Amino acid sequence: MEPRANFSLLHRACALVVALCALHLSVMLLFYLRNPGDESEHAHPWPGNGTLKTLRNVNSTSTSTSTATPTTKALEKCPDTSPLLVGPMNVDFSQPINLDEMRQDPRMSVGGRYKPRECVSLQKVALIIPFRHRDEHLKHWLYYLHPFLQRQQLDYGVYVIEQDGEDTFNRAKLLNVGYAEALKEYDYDCFVFSDVDLFPLDDRNTYCCFDQPRHLAVSMDKFGFRLPYNQYFGGVSAMSKEQYLKINGFPNNYWGWGGEDDDIYNRLTFRGMSVSRPDGVVGRCKMIQHSRDNKNEPNPQRFDRIARTRQTMDSDGINSLTYRVVRTEKDKLFTKLTVDIGKP
Repeated sequence: MEPRANFSLLHRACALVVALCALHLSVMLLFYLRNPGDESEHAHPWPGNGTLKTLRNVNSTSTSTSTATPTTKALEKCPDTSPLLVGPMNVDFSQPINLDEMRQDPRMSVGGRYKPRECVSLQKVALIIPFRHRDEHLKHWLYYLHPFLQRQQLDYGVYVIEQDGEDTFNRAKLLNVGYAEALKEYDYDCFVFSDVDLFPLDDRNTYCCFDQPRHLAVSMDKFGFRLPYNQYFGGVSAMSKEQYLKINGFPNNYWGWGGEDDDIYNRLTFRGMSVSRPDGVVGRCKMIQHSRDNKNEPNPQRFDRIARTRQTMDSDGINSLTYRVVRTEKDKLFTKLTVDIGKP
């Protein structure tokens, strides 16, 4: 009986071991079935598997982020010569002008402000127009000059400086007022001083500033498309802020027609500057024919004042300017300042 009892005990022990082994195998099989692929990834830690998968994930994340939040590219500077220029233009004063469509241009800002959207303009230009009783002329100027300036890719603003009252007209003093008032609104670095009745006939005649003061109305139809004399600096001119301040701006004491342009030319010469011009073809311009305005008769003192420019230029100019702004009008196409500049 004792040997048989021992065999029975051994048989039960073996059966228990077999059962435990089967349980272990079942657990291991269940573990691998629930985690497929883990064995291969952990078994091959080399670039042919897990490492490349990580790089792909990083690249995928980076691409996704870039697509979701694109960065805004900074605008480049506009080229020296605008690709939008068309050259010679036709200017016709016989047709009535309607500015309503131009006022709807979304590129224009109130006050006659414009800047190109496709590039950063090389200069910030304030256009200063001395003015009184020339509303029809102004309509033509705005109609032709805004597209002209936009094709030149300028960052610009238009300032119409109207003399209040009916006293004798003073063009140069109004130009000084325009310079001072424009700088209160924007950091302009170039100033174009233009009569309201003069129109360029070629958009290659860029309304901007150069190394030397620029005379832009070189050959008018009024003078047979020729420069009337070498020292002529009238009609339309451009100066940088530095050039303007170097001559103390313009004289304030030229009441009536004539003389101030020659005084300005003398100031430039006395400060060691020279006048630059486009050639006679590019610099062609057209004037609206009209009779002389009342209270703008020829100045009888102009020749005496021109002869004394050297003695007066340091004390008569932007440093002695006095005026009072009467009212301000902000149109979509211009800023008009009506100013009291006193009397002769």
